[in-house]
Amino acid sequence: MANASWVFTPSVPHFNKPMISPLISTFRSRVYPHDRILKRVLCSSAVHGADKVSVSELKASRVVGKGCKLVGCGSAVPKLEVSNDDLSKIVDTSDEWISVRTGIRNRRVITGKIKMTGLAVEAAQKALEMAEVDADDVDLVLLCTSTPDDLFGSAPQIQAALGCKGNPLAFDITAACSGFVLGLVSASCYIRGGGFKNVLVIGADALSRYVDWTDRGTCILFGDAAGAVLVQACESEDDGVFGFDLHSDGEGYRHLHTGIKANEEFGTNGSVVDFPPKRSSYSSIQMNGKEVFRFACRVVPQSIEIALENAGLTRSSIDWLLLHQANQRILDAVATRLEIPADRVISNLANYGNTSAASIPLALDEAVRSGKVKPGQTIATSGFGAGLTWGSAIIRWN
Repeated sequence: MANASWVFTPSVPHFNKPMISPLISTFRSRVYPHDRILKRVLCSSAVHGADKVSVSELKASRVVGKGCKLVGCGSAVPKLEVSNDDLSKIVDTSDEWISVRTGIRNRRVITGKIKMTGLAVEAAQKALEMAEVDADDVDLVLLCTSTPDDLFGSAPQIQAALGCKGNPLAFDITAACSGFVLGLVSASCYIRGGGFKNVLVIGADALSRYVDWTDRGTCILFGDAAGAVLVQACESEDDGVFGFDLHSDGEGYRHLHTGIKANEEFGTNGSVVDFPPKRSSYSSIQMNGKEVFRFACRVVPQSIEIALENAGLTRSSIDWLLLHQANQRILDAVATRLEIPADRVISNLANYGNTSAASIPLALDEAVRSGKVKPGQTIATSGFGAGLTWGSAIIRWN
């Protein structure tokens, strides 16, 4: 099992404390004071026009910031809405059966020529518009997804579609439903330690392509969507990412996975048995719902508590609890454990189902645009899912 816990501070190193549970091992992470971090990072690449930029200008554009903040958000969903009643026509279920057990009533599904990258681009454009940042000023694009349109990754396609002329780095992060939290933490690390100024973090998934629509245990849960935030460098007094806690447990892989299909051409691990092999494909989502439920209810409250401790905050500091939108019963159980009132829990699960890496930024965007989440408020957010992976971050909306 691997994990990481950090707190960002401008003055003193921090050592995280071991977790209470004897089932979880830890390693110690250290964050150095900003005055010990290299102040300027020179970044260069073979791009058109690079020869016209002076070294001093390049250095000036890569001054390491002391903090980072969330300055824009956006989201996008497919037009096709599939209700519980619609599903009851293809599997043995009902609106009551689904809503009581999950809290879900509708979900959105991609159709026709719509692609996951198209939703991601739309969400990213809205985030940039809210932040009033031009695509050319984006230094890094992180696409958090487990369902890319291309096996080699889809982030560069999104970078191109946005019109980022400076050829900023763009790559995928695969961590299932924990992906967005990992992307958010990664963005803060790139800003604090790498001198990046504007980092676009996108959570987007199209799990409907991997659902067995004859299995009522899984087809009722998932939907497609994209959400994005722009994380920007700032001075320490405006910092908006306070502390985090990240983990993985590969032993739990068996409870939630989508592996390569085993057939006469491939072994169970995907290795070639006969030659030439046939084109490989992935199985539909396989999930042990009871075990995943127990896992989430056990680790998420603990992870949030550690992230709060790392940030030097308490539960009373939390204005909003924003969890991965997997199941309403999980949201309720975590809120109860943390003693957070139901009216301070952000949930849009009923309308979209489980949208994997998109669920947190999608819910955040709706909460911000509706006026529910206001500037300066503190949000405890946590993602959890396949891997098994889970992680929490304490953030402030700016």
